[in-house]
Amino acid sequence: MPVAEDKPAVDAILLKVMEAVPFQLTTDGGVEGARQRFRDLPRAEVHCEVRSIDGVIDGPGGPIPIRVYRPAAERETLSLPVVVFIHGGGWSVGDLDTYDGFARRHVVGADAIVVSIQYRLAPEHPYPAAVDDAWAATQWVAAHAAELGGDPDRLAVAGDSAGGNLAAVVSQLARDAGGPRIRFQLLWYPATTFDTSLPSFTENANAPILDTDGCKGCTRWYIGDLDLSDMPPTLAPARAADLTGLPQAYIAVAGHDPLRDDGVRYAELLSAAGVPVELHNAETLVHGYAGYDGVVPAATEAVESGLSALRSALHSP
Repeated sequence: MPVAEDKPAVDAILLKVMEAVPFQLTTDGGVEGARQRFRDLPRAEVHCEVRSIDGVIDGPGGPIPIRVYRPAAERETLSLPVVVFIHGGGWSVGDLDTYDGFARRHVVGADAIVVSIQYRLAPEHPYPAAVDDAWAATQWVAAHAAELGGDPDRLAVAGDSAGGNLAAVVSQLARDAGGPRIRFQLLWYPATTFDTSLPSFTENANAPILDTDGCKGCTRWYIGDLDLSDMPPTLAPARAADLTGLPQAYIAVAGHDPLRDDGVRYAELLSAAGVPVELHNAETLVHGYAGYDGVVPAATEAVESGLSALRSALHSP
């Protein structure tokens, strides 16, 4: 993967928005400072007809908060598909509230029931706590899909950044366990390889929103004392020995993101294993561009592309 010498510049509208509301995901100041900065970010308003219900399910490490969203309009048709949504934030920030808008966008974009989960966060709960929670929640959703008004045979997982990592891991765990059957995985700028030698980590070392130091800092919080020389696929899904038989995937990456080539590499590996995969590179955007959906046209277009793929996969015969 050669370093791009003439790639498009960051979207001009996005630059103006980031200048007005600056944000960088960094571990400086500790985890509480990072979480507060994330909570303080303004969120784009999502105007859509959606009902939501908060709940808690039992997980291996205690209660797992969830939020169930469904289209507000009553249906006389068959049950809807179901999407397990796993939020991002470097495995250390983010929750049901900060990702409420993006979860709602998945409801409308996919015409589906969405169950957003709040897994335990690092560094207080390092790997594999987030994996255990995401896997337990996915199994619960599959088992209770009909009770939620959903179709257990049309189940998808979706997540951004760290959530994309967890969605990819859950897809592998479901395959290895013989179920639940996941039809589609929507991975927004995911972390899958933990290979910082990929060109984009150097090319975008000082990128807006997330730079290479931010990647490394969040990774250190997440892995704790684990030796990075021996990473299991539940940490780095791209390192799984076998990628055959995994769900169809849509992988979204951004041109000005250290994780760009990470997502590209996973798409290449899935394709080589015979897994149908669509890769979308938003060349003028940055990591976390979904946060600018509805504000920056290029981000809105990129989000709609991924959601369209999700909807098509879940509503096809």
